[in-house]
Amino acid sequence: MSSPKFSKDVLEFFKRLEKNNDRDWFNAHKAEYKSYETLAKEVFKYISDGLNKQDLIDTFKVLRIYRDVRFSKNKLPYKIHISGSFHRKKPELRGGYYLHIQPGNQSFLAAGFWDPNKEDLLRLRREFEQDDQDIREIIHNTSFKSIWGELEGDELKTAPRDFDKEHAAIDLIRKKQFVFTKRFSDKEIIESNFADEVVVSFQAIRPFFDYMSAVLTTNLNGESII
Repeated sequence: MSSPKFSKDVLEFFKRLEKNNDRDWFNAHKAEYKSYETLAKEVFKYISDGLNKQDLIDTFKVLRIYRDVRFSKNKLPYKIHISGSFHRKKPELRGGYYLHIQPGNQSFLAAGFWDPNKEDLLRLRREFEQDDQDIREIIHNTSFKSIWGELEGDELKTAPRDFDKEHAAIDLIRKKQFVFTKRFSDKEIIESNFADEVVVSFQAIRPFFDYMSAVLTTNLNGESII
């Protein structure tokens, strides 16, 4: 059975929505959007099933198109993309997957840790302080980098409290997020093998997830905390 795929019509819809981002236009085209949302759910289900062959995905979610404008200067009511996330089984498995489809060659995958809580962040920093060799071997692996590139994410300008700003791993210790992204062109998005490419790419992030999960489920002595 061939994998479900996004059509060019999906991208064209969001181009039109960007030019007509108001409730009247959207309501007049809501049935069309719903058909694309249904297609997206099929693609996400296919990806989730593929991931579950080597991972444990609790749920996946296609995010709502409606923007939360309560605290935003941008009051446009609708997102001009379709996106969703895949959630790993917790507490033993950490990290998350995200897929974002947007015309104009702005589609991308993201994987990692967007908003670690303060306890997890401190645990990771202490691990890097103690030994950063394993994490560097993973993120600098040639095959890994060919898919995911460089580690990204917000970081402090200086060392966090109680850490040496001259520490050899300060570049990692300063991080507040641990994220990788992989971008796709509009042409790649509508290719028949796109969903399979997503699965392959997400599977390639597993060494990083396995390392981070092992750290976040143990103490500095390597003893389980779950």
